Amino acid sequence: MPRLRVHNLSISLDGYVAGPDQGPDHPLGVGGERLHEWVFVTRTGRRMIGQDGGSTGIDDEQLAAGEANVGATIMGRNMFGPVRGEWPDDSWTGWWGANPPYHHPVFVLTHHPRPALEMDGGTTFHFVDDTPDNVLARAFSAAGGKDVRLGGGAATVRRFLRAGLVDDLHLALVPTLLGAGERLYDGLGSLPCYTASPARQGDNVTHFHLTKAADQPSPRTT
Repeated sequence: MPRLRVHNLSISLDGYVAGPDQGPDHPLGVGGERLHEWVFVTRTGRRMIGQDGGSTGIDDEQLAAGEANVGATIMGRNMFGPVRGEWPDDSWTGWWGANPPYHHPVFVLTHHPRPALEMDGGTTFHFVDDTPDNVLARAFSAAGGKDVRLGGGAATVRRFLRAGLVDDLHLALVPTLLGAGERLYDGLGSLPCYTASPARQGDNVTHFHLTKAADQPSPRTT
């Protein structure tokens, strides 16, 4: 059965996945870029932004694994861009330029849907206002038998965790403190049990992999 996977979710020691005051000048929040420095020194991370070189090893392996067997992505509106409320127009097309690094359907959660946006390289952004269960069903249908990756931000990941829909959770623990911003763990409540694989220490972060326990009931049949 295809799975819903969270991959390479960079998180600070105090549980933040973005800094405070996210906006056009600080898309990751103030100080939030520290959470992602490990990504862009790897070979896979540099390839994602059209550059050569980069390090290999555990961090690169973990980052690349997040791309394998993924046929669709779900993300929150904050991850797509800084625009809030009603869309003033359709000029904002994401942070990634004309050819985003997804190359498959991407479902953007928003209370203000807009027409689908087809980009170069096979990426189409679909703007949806629906429950996690229904959005995931659409993503699985679009993924053609492959897994679905769940992107940020923190509120989006929390929604799917609370719904019991996340099968695999990969946290990249960054040795820094942010003190404020978007915190992953707030308001989660009781969650399904997960089993932990042995942590893997990269050059710059520690990787933790959690898999939903096999005896946990699933709210979905897809």
